[in-house]
Amino acid sequence: MATFLGERTPPEQTFPEHQSPERIWEMTGSEAPDVLVVDDEPQVRQIVASYLEREGFRVRTAADGNAALAELAKKRPDLVVLDLMLPGVDGLTVLKRLRASGDQVPVIVLSAKGQESERVAGLELGADDYLAKPASPREVAARVRAVLRRAGSGGPESITVGNMEIDLSGRRLHQDEVEVELTPKEFDLLVQLASTPGEVHSRADLLRDVWGSSPDWQDPGTVTVHMRRLRRKLEADPANPVHLVTVYGVGYRFDP
Repeated sequence: MATFLGERTPPEQTFPEHQSPERIWEMTGSEAPDVLVVDDEPQVRQIVASYLEREGFRVRTAADGNAALAELAKKRPDLVVLDLMLPGVDGLTVLKRLRASGDQVPVIVLSAKGQESERVAGLELGADDYLAKPASPREVAARVRAVLRRAGSGGPESITVGNMEIDLSGRRLHQDEVEVELTPKEFDLLVQLASTPGEVHSRADLLRDVWGSSPDWQDPGTVTVHMRRLRRKLEADPANPVHLVTVYGVGYRFDP
């Protein structure tokens, strides 16, 4: 069960800062996109920011409309996640001022106001996408990537690790130039591990980052089953894996 913005977050499903925020972009030599998250709810701001950082984005935050305008004036981000219900200068006014100034920075409106009239108002003012709360942080990250791709700022299209080439936009894997068929979740799990080679991920980490869940909500054995399936597809000897390695008592890591 995913964590949802605007709903109570279980204590075990907090989102600490990722230790390697550049992730995929660092591996390809390109700069991670800069995302400005604007929301007056501290918990929502922290969850979105931490999840996006773990996905490899550079993130700044603002708690109200005036702070958002100040951040925008200081440095133009690659994308803005903007709440509508802000104290002082509201989100629609921020968006209106942005577009009136000629700034076409991509904007995703994130708000508890899910009515059609609010959605239409945001889109008519120039929002690139609209996501109503409650929404999972994983969905927010997916929308951010999609909007950035459309804007031409979505980062690398693929990563190459060892004998594997992972096509991120096409969601395809080639190993030794031969395409390997993966299920959607197997692909997500491989990307999560291969994006940080040598880094150990616990099963709880993988449940959180790949499934948007936690051991309180989903059996960690789910991770074990998917790792077993990945090894059968990718390892010459699944019983003695070279790439998808178990760190006993801790979790899993990817070795190129």
